Amino acid sequence: MTKVLTEKAILSVKPNPDKRLEIPDGMLPGFYLVVQPKGAKSWAVRYRYAGRTKKFTIGGYPAFSLKDARAKARKALQIVAEGNDPAQGKRDKQQRDLIDDVIADFLKRHASKNRSAKETNRIFTVEVLPKWRGRKIHDISRRDVIELLDGIADRPAPIMANRTLAAVRKMFNWALSRDIIESTPTQGVKPPGKEQSRDRYLSDDEIRWFWKATERQGSPFGSLFRLLLLTGQRLDEVAAMAESEIHDDLWTIPARRAKNDRRHPVPLSRVALDTLDAIPRVESGAGFIFTTNGTTHVSGYSVAKKRLDKLMLDAAQNESPIATIPHWTLHDLRRTVSSNMARLGVNLQVAEKALNHVSGSFGGIVGVYNQHTYSSEISEAFDLWNQFIVEQASNNKTENNVEHAQ
Repeated sequence: MTKVLTEKAILSVKPNPDKRLEIPDGMLPGFYLVVQPKGAKSWAVRYRYAGRTKKFTIGGYPAFSLKDARAKARKALQIVAEGNDPAQGKRDKQQRDLIDDVIADFLKRHASKNRSAKETNRIFTVEVLPKWRGRKIHDISRRDVIELLDGIADRPAPIMANRTLAAVRKMFNWALSRDIIESTPTQGVKPPGKEQSRDRYLSDDEIRWFWKATERQGSPFGSLFRLLLLTGQRLDEVAAMAESEIHDDLWTIPARRAKNDRRHPVPLSRVALDTLDAIPRVESGAGFIFTTNGTTHVSGYSVAKKRLDKLMLDAAQNESPIATIPHWTLHDLRRTVSSNMARLGVNLQVAEKALNHVSGSFGGIVGVYNQHTYSSEISEAFDLWNQFIVEQASNNKTENNVEHAQ
């Protein structure tokens, strides 16, 4: 008669150096202790499924005590009694727990709904998966997260390390909310890169050089960059502008394309309309204005921005051979619009509405109750701002204006 396994009996079992031992449990048929020739002990349960004898591995001893292992074995046998295969279920779970699959599911179910989906996908594809591919999500530790970020920061790319941390943290928090993991390894991890709020905007001279440079650059990017300065809207919003969004002198950014998910009307001044009219059209099923192939809107902004920088510096040095232009980004054009609207006397609330800001004056409860569209005020603000740009562009200033500090 098979004896019931006890902790004392388990400790007293001696390995056989010539073969593996399988010691059955008299309390639970099919459940047994495995003793390897070198002494390692583990638990398993045998059962029949679909006419075949199969084995379900539970885990090692003493990591799994007799009590815990017996409970696992009983659960496995219950699954068999219900007509299912516990071993297949375990393999399925292990497959679902691969970091590759969790990330793919996260990108599909969560990240794809956000405007930053493309960049989030790029971060996981380029920065994360090459380091973690094939590993189980439960095995990713805080140390793994830190080493991943340190590697990126040491390239050096500290800001990308910060963006990667933000993406990874969202993924682990999502996995936590889906009951895939019980804790997140990003807890307590701090961004490795120090970020400073920017205050860069283009000076009057830089606006003039910018305008001359975009004229030389031509379409599509010269016109695209001009519209960024004229309208103050975000890069992706302008780049994906479609013919169907423009009616007379009003461009309406649909909610699905706006960063804050709010439909946003943008009045177009005469100079903005002239800029749009001058763009050579490529037939596009989607109606894109800034397109070279008719299928997608333009991309490759970084290359075009480098070309713009060179053309701006040429324009500056035509006026003064020693002129320099401090680094600036395309997003700084929004700050240029906002700063100059304030300078021209535009009310702060009107300027924020014009740029479709939802924080600041329209944050919190104010944004809920203040539903005034400010449409006429915004139109006047853009007319004022665009006229200012034209005046700067026509100012053939040649005196030595070298640098506008950040």
